[in-house]
Amino acid sequence: MTLPPLPDDAIRLGAEVADWRAAVRAAGDALARSGSTLPGYAERMIEVLDEFGAYIVIAPGLALAHARPGPDVRRSGLSVVTLAEPVPFGHPHNDPVRVVLGLAVTSAEEHVASVADLANVFNERTAIDRLAAAGSAGEVRAVLSASGGSPAPDAAEAAS
Repeated sequence: MTLPPLPDDAIRLGAEVADWRAAVRAAGDALARSGSTLPGYAERMIEVLDEFGAYIVIAPGLALAHARPGPDVRRSGLSVVTLAEPVPFGHPHNDPVRVVLGLAVTSAEEHVASVADLANVFNERTAIDRLAAAGSAGEVRAVLSASGGSPAPDAAEAAS
């Protein structure tokens, strides 16, 4: 399995956000811009944090925002948002967050596989720093593909 496609529309570099909610909304907006989700998915991701806390902050400086599969997920997708200034999410050890990944999947099985693929990416100790410093969508994709995840720029290129 490979990571979901990562079109340019799903990448936002140097986002200026006021707090964790705005950071998650930025990741959700990027998923919606790419066509993976409907706009309401961002609010569902925020509800997950409101209910379960900051468990989505999976490593120092890195959050993996997501929600369960639902009717607002049009197709599986990934988004990457780097923050101009890190923001706290309320995690006791991994705050503040510099990079927010948004993940939308169509099934629970796909969720598990995508999280496993992402875990492989972040086994590389410098991956978060390299994502946070990325200056282009190509650099972001290069970091994510270093483990063999190979996110394609868009679905059309992934199919060719």
